[in-house]
Amino acid sequence: MSTRARWAGVVSLLVIVLISYVDRVNVSVLITDKAFTDHFGITGDPTAQGALSTVFLIGYGIAAFVLTPFYETSLGVRRGLVVSVALWSLMTLLSPYALGALTLTALRALLGAAEGPLFSLKTMYVREHFAPHEAGRPNAVSSMGVSLGTAAGLPLITYLVYRFDWHTSFLALAALNAVIGLPLILLFVRGRGVRAAAERPGFGATLKGALRMPRLAPILVVEIATLAYLWGSSAWLPSYLLRERHFSIGAMGFVSALPFLMSLVSGFLGGLLLDRLPRRLLALPFVVGSAGTAVCVLLVAGAESDGLAATGLILAGGFWGLQGPAIPTLVQHCAPAHFVGSAYGVVNGVGNLVSAFMPTLMGVAIAASGGHGFGAGFSLLAGAQALTLVCGVWLLVRPVAPAPAAPSVEWTTPARGSVGGSPRP
Repeated sequence: MSTRARWAGVVSLLVIVLISYVDRVNVSVLITDKAFTDHFGITGDPTAQGALSTVFLIGYGIAAFVLTPFYETSLGVRRGLVVSVALWSLMTLLSPYALGALTLTALRALLGAAEGPLFSLKTMYVREHFAPHEAGRPNAVSSMGVSLGTAAGLPLITYLVYRFDWHTSFLALAALNAVIGLPLILLFVRGRGVRAAAERPGFGATLKGALRMPRLAPILVVEIATLAYLWGSSAWLPSYLLRERHFSIGAMGFVSALPFLMSLVSGFLGGLLLDRLPRRLLALPFVVGSAGTAVCVLLVAGAESDGLAATGLILAGGFWGLQGPAIPTLVQHCAPAHFVGSAYGVVNGVGNLVSAFMPTLMGVAIAASGGHGFGAGFSLLAGAQALTLVCGVWLLVRPVAPAPAAPSVEWTTPARGSVGGSPRP
């Protein structure tokens, strides 16, 4: 496959991740709309509002853990993405017609399950088409969809909800998935296919191989803490700006996007840095990023002025984004080639299952403070980043060893001026 074709797939994955994250922040804005919360009977209940994000993430985590080995052994990257995106579109289309909070909760869980294998499939694509020493850039570019989707999604959903109504946001997202996501996969994402049944390990062997990945425990804790910050901040940032800081609707949508735009830039820089760091220093972004994020979040929790709070949020997003590309890059370095997707499925699945409770825990902390004590909720995010700092230091002291290479793939050295090497069977 040519360099251009490989990078067309990476950019397509960026857009698909972007769409998925617009889906995920939808509820974060909807819980600020009284018509929505009245319809489902959750007005004035921060715990129930946070639970809407939590059930999505539980479904996501279970699916990432359970479905990814099946996708890796039976579907492959391209077909797995087609199945997932088609299901996202269906679940989003059905959501505005939910008969009550229970039905909406079930649909949110199913939507999470449909999105569960996404990052594992993305990681598989990068491992299949890029040499390990150059994985930082494609990981960073495809992961930019996280920040772009969150940054674009918050003002977009705010506009749709407050310009039209909450039903419109669901219908627009369903169309976005079907009209943009599916054609991009069919046109530009090319997998290596699925190995013949006699050549590929079964589901159980694939899962066992993933669970035996070196450095699994610290990488897993970092993933939990990183996702806890993402889900907790994105779930409660719009409400924080409206209720605690008394921003206007327009200002809320704009300021909510800024931390994730900052993380977009820092994530790309982190990917460039990873391709230049020796293997023993691959965990360095965790140390720098987590320390900076924790300090900035504590600044937000104690800020008296709106300007100081906004500055702290933006800087926290920058430090947090620095960490993102390092996680899949470490998995690609540590996991055996045939189990990369499932190894990342374990990391991402368990990470989402545990971090899923952060929005609800923040809701409980906010409710315990009378519904306006957002500082208590943000302090939980700082605590999660402290865990990343500890694991990052541990990974620096005990650096990762290279993963066994796939016996069927030989990587050529890229020519000067080209981006990435090419696999050769």
